[in-house]
Amino acid sequence: MIVQTKSTELDEFAEKVLGGVNKALRKLVETSAAKGESLVVSDGKGNVKSVPAKELLKTLPKETV
Repeated sequence: MIVQTKSTELDEFAEKVLGGVNKALRKLVETSAAKGESLVVSDGKGNVKSVPAKELLKTLPKETV
């Protein structure tokens, strides 16, 4: 069925995009941690705070290939 195929293609595309975003985020945090920098993040309630990248790196899931 054409609709199901397009849905599957969109799901695969979305998965690739999210994988790329996660990879870029990890690289940003790792680079910032190596330089001893902090990053600005949201606490999920609309507030922002500065967090040392080394602390943030501890909260990220392990990178999968």
